[in-house]
Amino acid sequence: MAVLDIAYIGRLYVKYQIDLGKVRDAQRSYLAERGKAMKPQLDDYEAEITYLLLREQRPEAVVEIGTFHGWSTRWILSALRDNGTGHLSSFDIVDNAVKNVSADLSDGRWAFTKGDVRENLAKVPDNTAYLFIDADHGARFARWYIGNLFPVVPPKTPVSVHDVFHGRRPKPLSEGSVVIKWLGERGIEFFTPSTARAPEATEYLAEVKEELGLDIPVRTSSHNPMIFFELP
Repeated sequence: MAVLDIAYIGRLYVKYQIDLGKVRDAQRSYLAERGKAMKPQLDDYEAEITYLLLREQRPEAVVEIGTFHGWSTRWILSALRDNGTGHLSSFDIVDNAVKNVSADLSDGRWAFTKGDVRENLAKVPDNTAYLFIDADHGARFARWYIGNLFPVVPPKTPVSVHDVFHGRRPKPLSEGSVVIKWLGERGIEFFTPSTARAPEATEYLAEVKEELGLDIPVRTSSHNPMIFFELP
C-alpha cells in the first residue's frame, strides 16, 4: 500500500470523485428513507476513506467485524460492486444489517455470520486482503484480535479500527489504547481523519471535497475516530 497520508487520500478523492459522489447520494437517500431503522456508525470521512481504499486496492476478500445496522456494510459492498470484484465476510452477534443491505449490493458478494467472531475464527478467509473492525470496543476484545485474528490474516493486510480517537488520545482501558500501544511498539504508522486528533487532515480533505463538489454532508456527525494502518 502507498504511504497513507492526507495527500494520498486527497488523490483518491480526485480519482474516484464521480463514483464516490453517486455512493454518497445513495447513502444519503437511504438514510433518509430508513429513518430510525438505520443507525449509521461511520462518519463521512471514515466511510469515504474506506470506500476509496477499497476501490484503489481492489481486494478479493474483505472481512468486517461488527455490522450493527449495516451502514459500513453498505459502504464496503458499494466499493466491491463498483470494482466489479471482491467478496465481503461480515460477523456480528446481531443481524440488523441483513434487512438493511439490499440484494443489488449483497447478491454474490456478501456472506453474513451471526455470532461472535471469536467462535467463528475458522470462517475468516485465509486470503483476507482488507480487515474492517467495529465491534466490542473494550481492551479485552482488542487483545483477542491482536493475538488471534491478526496472525491468521496475511501480512501487509490493510486494517481499519473504529472508535479510537474521540479525543486527542484513546480512552484508558479501551480497545483504542491497546491498539495504539501495539502499533507504537512495532513502529507501525497509522492515519486518522479524527477531528479531535488530526484536525489538519479533516481541514485539508474538506477543501478537497469542496473543490470536487462533494461537500454536502451524508450525515451530520463529524468525529471520524477511525484509524487506518497496515499489518506488519
